[in-house]
Amino acid sequence: MGWLVSLAVLSALIFFHELGHYLAARFFGVYVEVFSIGFGKKIAAFKMFDTEWRIAVIPLGGYVKMKGQEDMDPTAISADDDSYNTKAPWKRIIILLAGPAANFVIAFFLYLFIGFGSPQVLAPVVGQVVKDSPAFVAGLETNDTITQINNIEIKTWDEMSNAIKESVGTLDVTVTRGAYIHNLQITPKIQEITNIFKEKIQRPMIGIGTAGQTITLDLSFSETFTYAWDETYKASTLIFKSVQKLIMGEVPAKELGGAISIVKITADASESGWMAVFFFAALISVNLGVLNLLPIPALDGGHIMFNLYEMITRRAPSEAILMKLTLAGWGLLLGLMSLGLYNDINRLLQ
Repeated sequence: MGWLVSLAVLSALIFFHELGHYLAARFFGVYVEVFSIGFGKKIAAFKMFDTEWRIAVIPLGGYVKMKGQEDMDPTAISADDDSYNTKAPWKRIIILLAGPAANFVIAFFLYLFIGFGSPQVLAPVVGQVVKDSPAFVAGLETNDTITQINNIEIKTWDEMSNAIKESVGTLDVTVTRGAYIHNLQITPKIQEITNIFKEKIQRPMIGIGTAGQTITLDLSFSETFTYAWDETYKASTLIFKSVQKLIMGEVPAKELGGAISIVKITADASESGWMAVFFFAALISVNLGVLNLLPIPALDGGHIMFNLYEMITRRAPSEAILMKLTLAGWGLLLGLMSLGLYNDINRLLQ
């Protein structure tokens, strides 16, 4: 059941991505020949709005086939008014941006739904206190609840963690312990830790772990929109940084995941309830949006680069260069997909 849920989620995110392209293309008068969810041989299709809507056998992507645009043959153009390639470069860029933009919008609404559903987050309740750490020396104890740091109210573990991370000097920490309130002075110590990218970094630490207790965020209507915006921004920043570090070699290639990882993570999330599915769906949607903006000729970002070149130079790239770059882009994309698949299989075997 989990695998069916994950495939449904992935297909839905791909659908909305392609729908963004489709709606923008139709807005600018471009004839859309095919709207496909999946690649390869079609297994179902119907005609609507002069477009063939189809489902193909390989559910790992999708595409919108516009008149005058052919990814596998960029020289196959059309001079008709309803052709993609006869539109101004800035219109083509909007059509190309509409797909990734749809993914960010869908992620926002998924986080909005999570916000209205009263999400569960870690409470600022202390679990383990490391012996001889700054927290231990200051008198912090297990099951203490941190309520304020430097007179700023603390509601979640993340807020507490960020306050410590950004601190300078001694912290004025207010904690509740049973029916009593205690004020402690804690001076964080710079320590080396491993971040989510498995990099060694230096940051202020006080030597505590979470007790694992959760609280329900009781958000107002306006706070829910702020929550959705913040989560979408954080997810986008995380994916952008991940891609940057992968390209720079700061994150090893073995960390790259593929379609199997996406399906497995979503399937696992489905066992934890629909809220977890929505959370990972939002993250995957942002991932799709970011990755499609990469300047690889086979992706939206690559086509955007071609159109920016045409806007700046007032001439389109030569057909020979366009063909070579497109083939190179497909080669790179297929190579990355193969690497992700290889890493996925290795993880499953391990």
